[in-house]
Amino acid sequence: MADRTDDEAGGPGRLLIALYAFFALAAGGRGVFQIATKWAEAPLAYALSAVAALVYLLACVGLAGRGRAAWRLAATVCGLELAGVLLVGALSLARPELFPAATVWSGFGAGYGFLPLALPALGLAWLWRPSTRRAYGL
Repeated sequence: MADRTDDEAGGPGRLLIALYAFFALAAGGRGVFQIATKWAEAPLAYALSAVAALVYLLACVGLAGRGRAAWRLAATVCGLELAGVLLVGALSLARPELFPAATVWSGFGAGYGFLPLALPALGLAWLWRPSTRRAYGL
């Protein structure tokens, strides 16, 4: 496994890791609270909050890790996250009755300043940079 250089371990990479950690905690806390107290009101929306928390956690682990497996994990999870945000975002606008309560990904993350839409795109762009790929040993 290749060690990351100071350049790859700092700056935008650290910011992405911090944002994913923050969203994992925020979505996780929200999901646990919603599932524990309001499950019957909107089970799909609340389950998606929990799924989003897991996705953010896995992306954080992959981005913070080293080596090919960490890169693959981060790239896969960011890709799935982007697909999830696009799907849930589109469904929440086209079929709002499916989401009587908002999720992190509703309206493409509008409730969070569209950061849930931007985050996986930024993560994938970061991961595909040649210098980042070298830092992961690819």
